[in-house]
Amino acid sequence: MHILYNIAGFYRPAGMERVLCDKANWLVEHGHRVTIVTTEQKGRPHAFPLDPRVEMTDLAIGYEDNNGGSLWDKLIHYPGKQRRHRKALRAILMEKKPDITVSMFCNEVNLVPQMKDGSRKVLEVHFSRFKRVQYGRKGLWALVDGIRSRQDERLIRKYRRFVVLTNEDKAYWGDLPGIRVIYNPVRFRPEKPASLDTKTVIAVGRYTHQKGLERLIQAWSLIPEKDGWKLWLVGDGEQRPELENLIRSLGLTGSVKLGRAESDMAAVYSQASILALTSRYEGLPMALLEAQTFGVPAVSFECKCGPKDIITPGVDGILVEEGNVGAFAQGLSALMKDDALRKEMGLNAFRSSERWRPDNIMPQWIQLFGEIL
Repeated sequence: MHILYNIAGFYRPAGMERVLCDKANWLVEHGHRVTIVTTEQKGRPHAFPLDPRVEMTDLAIGYEDNNGGSLWDKLIHYPGKQRRHRKALRAILMEKKPDITVSMFCNEVNLVPQMKDGSRKVLEVHFSRFKRVQYGRKGLWALVDGIRSRQDERLIRKYRRFVVLTNEDKAYWGDLPGIRVIYNPVRFRPEKPASLDTKTVIAVGRYTHQKGLERLIQAWSLIPEKDGWKLWLVGDGEQRPELENLIRSLGLTGSVKLGRAESDMAAVYSQASILALTSRYEGLPMALLEAQTFGVPAVSFECKCGPKDIITPGVDGILVEEGNVGAFAQGLSALMKDDALRKEMGLNAFRSSERWRPDNIMPQWIQLFGEIL
């Protein structure tokens, strides 16, 4: 089969890009043809290593050029960029003639169903039903987010299949035609789990409102006896100055490391003993899946969506009521103090991570594509 994916860019070291890289590499390794069409790449290097057989095409539309500007700036420029995008995407599809065209719910989401190129159209979403309203934006932005959330269902119905990442999220979308749950695959496959002896708690993700890392730092400050434990934040983003100030104000500079994004995430997980996830919302948090693959137990808020599909409470991790910072601190402290409990949960996590292997996940995609061809 020839599968063509649409995504904004492939330069960010983020979860959706990593997942697409893994899927594309698996597909070409198994004899399929893959094309990835971007709108924002602009010659920047790939964030993750792509098999050279994967074809890349950038349309250079530049939606992100208006990021950080006003709502009116976006509204003025968006229609023209959509017109250019529609024309360029139609030309690519008529040239490539893919069997399947996949939208990853970026700026092409309303354009792909309009394309009369003969390919079957599939929509996959990497965030939850409530993502837009969970942005927490105010004023006119809040109004726009609400309107777009209501429009999402109308768009989804134009696709042959709609793939979500969790059973929890599937229930929120309701009885839509063609809806399917397929988890993300994890490419890591260590021979043995992490030792969990390093006295290191990690958090992995962008420094943004979504990830709620200020809540993690606050929880860390509530743990009175840390006994040499360190908190290592792995990522980057616009909230770095805010997080730096919070760490200083709480007197945590000696026990909290505000790191950068790491290219060798296998080394990061191998050095960790606990993963902390304080997100306000997710789609399917790759950090939880990857931590399980390395046998690292997690403490996570019960945010929408993902943690409740991944963690079995008391078995391979700890789930905490959303937003309860005090309880989160208690969960971290429990695993930090009890070596036996931490290692038991870690071993259980390692065993349960078999379900994320690409060879278990990708045949589900092949079956879905086969159904609609």
